[in-house]
Amino acid sequence: MSVDVSPPATSPAAIDAIPMRHPWRWLAAVVILILALLFLYGVATNEAFRWETYSKYLFDQRISAAAVNTLALTVLSMVLAIVLGIVLAVMRLSPNPVFRSVAWVYLWIFRGTPVYVQLVFWGLITTIYSTMQFGVPFTGPTFFHITLQGLSIPFTLAVIGLGLNEAAYMAEIIRAGISSVPEGQFEASTALGMSWGLTMWRTVLPQAMRVIIPPTGNEVISMLKTTSLVTAVPYSFDLYGRAKDISVELFQPVPLLMVAATWYLAVTSVLMVGQFYLERYFARGASRKLTTSNSRRWPRRNWVERRRCDDRSHGQGRSGVQELRGTQGAQGSDTGGPKGPGALHGWTLGFRQVHIPEVCQPPGRGQRGSTVC
Repeated sequence: MSVDVSPPATSPAAIDAIPMRHPWRWLAAVVILILALLFLYGVATNEAFRWETYSKYLFDQRISAAAVNTLALTVLSMVLAIVLGIVLAVMRLSPNPVFRSVAWVYLWIFRGTPVYVQLVFWGLITTIYSTMQFGVPFTGPTFFHITLQGLSIPFTLAVIGLGLNEAAYMAEIIRAGISSVPEGQFEASTALGMSWGLTMWRTVLPQAMRVIIPPTGNEVISMLKTTSLVTAVPYSFDLYGRAKDISVELFQPVPLLMVAATWYLAVTSVLMVGQFYLERYFARGASRKLTTSNSRRWPRRNWVERRRCDDRSHGQGRSGVQELRGTQGAQGSDTGGPKGPGALHGWTLGFRQVHIPEVCQPPGRGQRGSTVC
């Protein structure tokens, strides 16, 4: 009787992988860096920028007050735009043809004309309508009337002009967010007995916010920069208007434009940070990946699991507590955990190894003096 002893299989040789080189990337990066340094050097040494004037008026009281006015214009205009945009979006989605037609005409007018032209019209509103009367039309009595020519309300007119124009864009953003929610959510809410308003408030809008927030953040940033057009009303106490007035007094437009640009960049940066956290908040549950806050709940290095097993099969007549300790290795494997029948079995959850003990069961037939886990 012969025994065929085959030689042990040898593992294949390790592949000597050579990473691909990208010399053109490094060359492009060096060229861009050199061009950026040359540009910064030219800006720093160019006398036309008048950096002493720039540093003098960067935190001037008039500029700071103008920045506050610009923020007020942005916030009030966006509040008006969001409220009116929600109404227009609901009208666009309404089965009522009258509501749909009115909303469509509004969007057609305000999205089809430049915002600067609209602001000029709002600045001339006191000339177009010198008085406003409220009462029964044509032959009826007049309850009261308002004389608009004597009013000086450029700030209010600027807010109205910016808000009405932005509402047309916010209506489409909100409508797209509502349309992104599956129809099954409406049906499920209706089956639970929710009204239409409660369905929109509790079910649809919270899910639509994940789609609405990113473009709304962009619209807020765009609104901040669009406030520089309110000189058409005319309103000159915004950031750009005050910087322009000071530059006319000094005959130095470049440093004051740099001052205004610096303030716009600073406020925009803050708004971008807020937009990032809002997007992350409303995106909860949309991704299967573990977030940073959830991953911190799991142990990093050590794990301790306690389990209670009915060890009456061991003849002790009482419940014992077994404590198992282990240390997770650098490669994600359990290097210091217990071995043998009493070891805990686990699986990898996300990117961390989590040891979850199985339910202890009493020993079956043919298993004496052991606990099956």
